[in-house]
Amino acid sequence: MRPNFENTAIAFELKSDSQLERAYFLFKMISIEPLVKIGTTLTNVAIKAHLPVEGLIRTTVFDHFCGGVNEKDCLPIIDNMYGNGVCSVLDYSAEGKSVDNQFDFAMEKTLEILDFVKEKDALPFAVFKPTGFGRFKLFEKVTAGTKLTEKEQAEWGRIVNRFEKVCQKAHNLDVSLLIDAEESWMQDAADDLVLDMMRKYNKEKAVVFNTFQMYRWDRMGYIIKLHEAAKEEGFKIGAKVVRGAYMEKENDRADDKGYESPICKSKRLTDENFDAAIDYMMEHLEYFSIFAGTHNEQSTLKLVDLMEERKVPENDARIWFGQLFGMSDHITYNLAASGYNSVKYIPYGPVRDVMPYLIRRAEENTSVAGQTSRELTLITKERKRRKMAD
Repeated sequence: MRPNFENTAIAFELKSDSQLERAYFLFKMISIEPLVKIGTTLTNVAIKAHLPVEGLIRTTVFDHFCGGVNEKDCLPIIDNMYGNGVCSVLDYSAEGKSVDNQFDFAMEKTLEILDFVKEKDALPFAVFKPTGFGRFKLFEKVTAGTKLTEKEQAEWGRIVNRFEKVCQKAHNLDVSLLIDAEESWMQDAADDLVLDMMRKYNKEKAVVFNTFQMYRWDRMGYIIKLHEAAKEEGFKIGAKVVRGAYMEKENDRADDKGYESPICKSKRLTDENFDAAIDYMMEHLEYFSIFAGTHNEQSTLKLVDLMEERKVPENDARIWFGQLFGMSDHITYNLAASGYNSVKYIPYGPVRDVMPYLIRRAEENTSVAGQTSRELTLITKERKRRKMAD
């Protein structure tokens, strides 16, 4: 059954009137670009100066876009959503760490979540970021092909071991593992590492998933090359397909350093690239498992239509739809109501540590044309519907 994204009763069923009002207020604020710029700057300053702003952040933007400060906080949200057929991906979103014990902590956290995922049907995936397991600068150096010092080689070995430990456990538990993508100038090193893990652990089915940011014009070529390797070497490809989250940073760096930006020249080309990737993967579904991470209604419906054309059941284990917690509820909940595998990515972690993620969310909402106004339109529609029903 084709989902109806206009059905706000299904979309916001789990939101109380006060939560709906908070969502309206937040998206109204996010829709004012200068306000977002000032707000993010002031928040950064306040956090660096250790000003007591955590309470305010917690009750507004944090509680809307995050599940809580720890796994226990997230459990009521996970169970609540699962009651409406929506699964969750718990994403420990502390960013910008730089020393080994912090990377070991992130690895241990991911290993714990794998156990959690194994026990709970509401959690079909675990997830981690490559730079949660190792220094960004080292990924950058390996990507650039720069010779590593002896100390750096040992450090890189520890990163490889962290990947290995987590992927092996995911395989042993038969739990799917998503690995996020990051900036292009560190991504080749991460891609090569994830490919090694796929070769080892994706023999029978996709356990390890890499993430492809389709705002990069070179990703389609990479996916085709990966498919050739999978056919030749006999492994499956886990593919989380997204548009991408670092556009301004990518374009700014390309300008500064005088190289061609890896980002598609326009939003239209990005959309075409994303849809081409979905098309290609659906054509070769015997090799691919797809996690379509998108807030775009047209791309979502395109995948729904392709599934119908190819007579792929709505709940086929190889196809998942994902949106971020606090956004695009009209997509997630209406997909679930129509029988599709749908999940919310639930970021969590200490408020201070999750702030870089939250700031990126606010900036992304202002830079994606129509995203915030669509949220506001649907929230307004639901507010009216509730008033009429009273």
